[in-house]
Amino acid sequence: MEYTCIKFTKKNKYAVITLYRPKVLNAMNKQLWLDLQDALENSRSDPEIMAVIITGYGRAFSTGADLKESKTRTREAYRDYLESLQEASKKIIRFEKPTIAAINGYALGSGYELALACDLRIAADDAQIGSPEAKVNSSVTGGAFRLLQQLVGPGKAKELLFTAENISGKTAEKIGLVNLSVAPDLLMDAAESMASKIVENSSFSIKMIKKGLYMAQGESSLDTLMDFEVEACLACVSSAERLESLEQFENRKK
Repeated sequence: MEYTCIKFTKKNKYAVITLYRPKVLNAMNKQLWLDLQDALENSRSDPEIMAVIITGYGRAFSTGADLKESKTRTREAYRDYLESLQEASKKIIRFEKPTIAAINGYALGSGYELALACDLRIAADDAQIGSPEAKVNSSVTGGAFRLLQQLVGPGKAKELLFTAENISGKTAEKIGLVNLSVAPDLLMDAAESMASKIVENSSFSIKMIKKGLYMAQGESSLDTLMDFEVEACLACVSSAERLESLEQFENRKK
């Protein structure tokens, strides 16, 4: 299949999915999420693929949701987008094959959440990782309420979400948000080295281990949590402060 928002390649028993919207630093629109889901389904059904690496093209992993689309959506269109995003995130979280996020450059908002949904994260030392939602009157999605706390603990999760500040790849490694931080030019080598180690093991064993680890997580169901994320995000983006905060955020970037 031809993709418009990603690039999909196979090599040495693993696949590489590259987010590809370079003009907007791989900002995420609905088509990107649809392309991503299709590539994951292809990877799931292909017996030759035993692991998946997700990365971004150029200067960013992904800068998050495409704000130009966000400003023109109706509430119902926004709900449709959020539910598509949540379904894609669930597929990654529950994907039976190991997933590795290779985080280059900016990983913000839903781009950051995509990395959280992966099993393993390797970041460039100079990557900029963060959740700017509180700055633009929005809320997190992608299961981040659970995933972030599992990685860094409740206190650090609150700090990161409340301050909405970015952290570097090096800092992310120190707090356990990523497994490894490396020099930018070594990022894909490190991700592919990790994938190569994984694919030499039993795919069935890893499938069972992943299932067991998922079953061991929390009491509230992931579906309940992610349904709440949709409602929380809609409540935020429907408020009067939303457009004003978006304008302020865009002006800061200029």
